[in-house]
Amino acid sequence: ALKLRAGDQDCLAARSKCYLKLGDIENSLKDAEASLQKNKTFSKGLYQKAETLYIMGDFEFALVFYHRGHRLRPELEEFRLGIEKCQEAIINCIGSPSSIILENKEGLSFISKQAESKKANEQHQIKPTKDQKRTKKQELVRNPKIERQLLGELYADKVYLEKLLKDKDLMESSTKEGIKVADLVLSGISYLETRSEFWRQQNPIYARVRERKLRQQRWSRDKKQKPVEVGRHIARSMEDIEQLLSGDCSEESCKKAKRLLKTIQGLSNREVPNKNELIGNLHSCIGNAQLEMGQMEAALRSHKMDLEFARENNLPDAVSRALENTGRVYARMGKFQQAIDAWEEKIPMAKCSLEKTWLFHEIGQCYLELNKAEAAQNYAEKSLQSANEEGDDDWQLRAVVLLAQAQVELKDYWSAVVNFEKALQKAKIVHSEAAQEAILA
Repeated sequence: ALKLRAGDQDCLAARSKCYLKLGDIENSLKDAEASLQKNKTFSKGLYQKAETLYIMGDFEFALVFYHRGHRLRPELEEFRLGIEKCQEAIINCIGSPSSIILENKEGLSFISKQAESKKANEQHQIKPTKDQKRTKKQELVRNPKIERQLLGELYADKVYLEKLLKDKDLMESSTKEGIKVADLVLSGISYLETRSEFWRQQNPIYARVRERKLRQQRWSRDKKQKPVEVGRHIARSMEDIEQLLSGDCSEESCKKAKRLLKTIQGLSNREVPNKNELIGNLHSCIGNAQLEMGQMEAALRSHKMDLEFARENNLPDAVSRALENTGRVYARMGKFQQAIDAWEEKIPMAKCSLEKTWLFHEIGQCYLELNKAEAAQNYAEKSLQSANEEGDDDWQLRAVVLLAQAQVELKDYWSAVVNFEKALQKAKIVHSEAAQEAILA
């Protein structure tokens, strides 16, 4: 993308994020800065630069860019969270200003007294060595519970290394290369302590608790969305599910429908006024996707759940839909009598001639598969009548072919020839070469 559009700020910010995920901090920072060259107020670039600086441990500079982004885009929560975690990391490193209490009881004379007292103390005090400073710093994270949270799986390794230190014979030994085992063990412990301190600064324990609380608050707030907003989200999701199914993405459509179903089941009737209707519709979508994936038994269960739910909640349109889909699954499974039963129950619910045309044709086809030619002929005639009422050439063609096939089985060959000739003429009208070849064969 950058070869086609050199210097595109969105691409640079995206690549910066990728570099950061890979641990390539240098290139991440370069791309973040490059994305800000033409537009210093580019929010994605500001966020990426702040994130990279934060990972580098430059908490103060990171805080500056988080603040810039927050001023420009106060509605974006990531900038606010970035400010909070930077402030906490800084406080955790240098201490909180609230720990210093200034009192003014005798004018400004206390300042000179403090200076004199400090000077006198310095003469008697010895500056702590580096090792003493390191020991004091380590005391901050020596609490086993805190260490366990910071190190995670590595905590067990640290405990093991500390146990090895107690084995004097082992510590006095050396490797084949002449390296002392004690040095190796101490370097391992030192590394783990360094990582522990880094993670403590980056994400203190109390910061994690706060972030968890914030996530819970966001989740509670999201659950209390206005019904209108919930309705819009559901409508968009339903459109996506249908588009995925029509675009030969059955598996993805099925997964999305299942996720949405779980979400809707967890909402109240106040938040989703048409909850029952949507649940049935989603069962239907899942069943259709499963049918396309060849999962016949699963598809049948889904459509039966749709049918059961529709009947329980007195939803006639949903009952009609579920019966149609159930019949389709049965027919694909070769269970033609069950398909006929489902579709014949649907006949009174058909709302137009075209729907009846399709229904009569499919029932007739099933009867033909069951070698019940007379019933097949009867339904073929009904399908042809409905197709004539609708004026649909394509369905007229299909109905005439089915009628001719049934007449062949009934050994009414003259009528069959006449209807096959009619079907051939219809095939020419609708420009279907495949139908013409099938009829002539």
